[in-house]
Amino acid sequence: MHVYQLEYLDLAIILIYLVGVVLMGLWFSRTHETTEDYFLASRSMPWYFIGISLFASNISSTTLVGLSGFAYGHDISVFNYEWMAAIVLVIFAWFLLPYYIQTRVYTVPEFLEKRFDQRIRYIFSLLTLFLNIVVDTAGSLFAGGLVLQLIFPHTPLWFIVACLATVAGLYTVTGGLKAVIYTDAVQTILLIIGSIIITVVALNQLGGWSNFIDMVPAQDLKLIRPVGDENMPWPGLISGVLIVGFYFWGMNQFIVQRVLSARDVNHARWGALFAGFLKLPVLFIMVFPGVMARYIFPDLENPDLVFPTLIYELLPVGVLGLVLAGLLAALMSSIDSTLNSASTLVTMDFINKLKPGMSSERLMWIGRGVTLMFMLLAVLWAPQIDRFPSLFNYLQQVLSYAVAPVVGILMLGIFWKRMTGTAAFYSLLASYVLGVILFVLNVVLGTLAIHFLYIAPILFGFALCTSMVITLLGSEVVPADKQALHWSRASFHQEDASLEILPWFKNYRVQSGVLLISTFILILVYW
Repeated sequence: MHVYQLEYLDLAIILIYLVGVVLMGLWFSRTHETTEDYFLASRSMPWYFIGISLFASNISSTTLVGLSGFAYGHDISVFNYEWMAAIVLVIFAWFLLPYYIQTRVYTVPEFLEKRFDQRIRYIFSLLTLFLNIVVDTAGSLFAGGLVLQLIFPHTPLWFIVACLATVAGLYTVTGGLKAVIYTDAVQTILLIIGSIIITVVALNQLGGWSNFIDMVPAQDLKLIRPVGDENMPWPGLISGVLIVGFYFWGMNQFIVQRVLSARDVNHARWGALFAGFLKLPVLFIMVFPGVMARYIFPDLENPDLVFPTLIYELLPVGVLGLVLAGLLAALMSSIDSTLNSASTLVTMDFINKLKPGMSSERLMWIGRGVTLMFMLLAVLWAPQIDRFPSLFNYLQQVLSYAVAPVVGILMLGIFWKRMTGTAAFYSLLASYVLGVILFVLNVVLGTLAIHFLYIAPILFGFALCTSMVITLLGSEVVPADKQALHWSRASFHQEDASLEILPWFKNYRVQSGVLLISTFILILVYW
């Protein structure tokens, strides 16, 4: 493994940035008076901060490392996860987001309790906590550790991970969601600038865009892959990627929490759709550089090292420090998001339920303590990811088995008012038993050969069917307040009057149409 050394200017830029974000967290910590201040930024965020923060939290170091690494070893089909996010965000903005805002919940599990019952709240809260630790936080720490280990090869990965977590944890613990969202805005700017610089420099190395396109096999520049593709067969794209994407953007607490901080439903929708627009250029500034690296550095053994190799090898002094700061920004954007959402889940879904009379100040201090505890757990788990073939493989495998059942019951609950809490509860239990069996047979024993993108629709379909059967066979009557939390044509048309008084460009339906058309044009170009 090649060892790189940073110049003093690069180190100074990184140090200034790290100190700056910690100070920002300390600054915002002075303004917290209630749990709503700390966990939801007083529900005062405008759409542009929400959209940027959603993008920054998603395009974390795991995504940067994973996208470029996959493109290096395979093709650009990994971008399907990105454009699918735009479609998912439209679905989310139309059908689910209004109910999150209307009920003024703190967490997604809290909403599930309002639609179903308390049992579903606890199951999903525990699942989300598990995924926040072993997927989101640990994955980001592992990716950041890989980058810094190229500079400090003799430093144990666990120690690098612990240092990164400490910095991210400091401003998350002190500043709450407001500090997280404002630092995300700074981090997104650094991240996009750094990615554009890498793309331009890499293209210059290859002699320009035309030369680059000529040297890449045509099939490697196609998004839609045949049924027999080992990485992303098209049936898995329109089923597994869509289901996992809906969980990530519509149910994952660390994403939804940003939407819950919006001033009103319009700002929440505009922010979500803005994040969808920001996802589209990712093909050119984060996926294509991975393909370019294949011809600039053809002998890399570990695809997870593609992005860090690009920045260390291609960027001059000063610019390297800026881009590394952007990469660390992406890392901490993901960590701060998951840590803050995890503390929100524990505090509001468990502590506040058990001790309903506890003061807001006491709840905030418990939230800070929970953040530190989860940070430690993620630090302990992150080095174990090295046992998997790649970071991208690890992330997608875990999500495919874990999230499909809850997506199924929520979707059915939103579109079918007869869906009962009992049906949701037993359907989830049965689905996770099936998921464990499939995981053992498919991954541990290897006796099955089911692509992980097909696992998600299998579990999704099973959850839907069992929920419907149990509901139809049972005698439980859904209360009126729970029936009201479902989408209907009448509720859709009730919005017409409020939308008519807005300028056309502020109409979320028009924005959704523009986003979908832009997405489909991009897909057709690289079909």
